[in-house]
Amino acid sequence: MQRLQDRIAVITGAGSGIGLASARRMAAEGARVVAVDIDKAAGQAAADETGGSFIAADVSSEEDVRRVFDDVASEFGRIDIAFNNAGISPPEDDSILTTGIDAWRRVQEINLTSVYLCCKYVIPHMQRQGKGSIINTASFVAVLGAATSQISYTASKGGVLAMSRELGVQFAREGIRVNALCPGPVNTPLLRELFAKDPERAARRLVHVPVGRFAEPAEIAAAVAFLASDDASFITASQFLVDGGIAGAYVTPL
Repeated sequence: MQRLQDRIAVITGAGSGIGLASARRMAAEGARVVAVDIDKAAGQAAADETGGSFIAADVSSEEDVRRVFDDVASEFGRIDIAFNNAGISPPEDDSILTTGIDAWRRVQEINLTSVYLCCKYVIPHMQRQGKGSIINTASFVAVLGAATSQISYTASKGGVLAMSRELGVQFAREGIRVNALCPGPVNTPLLRELFAKDPERAARRLVHVPVGRFAEPAEIAAAVAFLASDDASFITASQFLVDGGIAGAYVTPL
């Protein structure tokens, strides 16, 4: 399929995980990918692999984010897709009883404030062209509570979901769609590192997935490509769950 032929797609956190898989998928569907990452080696590798370009940026920096979207619009004349995906889940973000204020603030800056900044600075470009698709990475934890908490991560993703819903409504009649992607647990380096340190925690989470496994990044990327495309032309302000059935489950199969 070439649903994204010649469209300009900006992807933050493009160097690994869901971001890298989405860069591959969008490029395969014809998009020109602009990979954005704070890791210069990983971001450049993603750009090289997908035939796109790379911009090094700290997504928690307002100046960096403004520069990214202004530079892309200046070079290509438009921005059709913004996949605001960069995020972190550090081990020091845990129960509210043990998570310190510095860890709380760091996660909020990267996971929530960055999405605010990306939306703030890409929407004016999309307004000028009269269309665009914004996909913000939230999480299934934005719609469910977890006893094994990562309190700041959960709160940040809830914020992404609420913000995406509001922006989707606010800008719908200007041709700009904004959706919150809510993945379940994904087999990424971040998750593997977390669970390798605590196999019991991994097993406890996996038992709640009706499908019986974690998602592969390419499966999430397929959803991103759909939301970016005209196949999703009537979808905005949505919480788009790609979670293997977690949010719909009371008990899981034996």
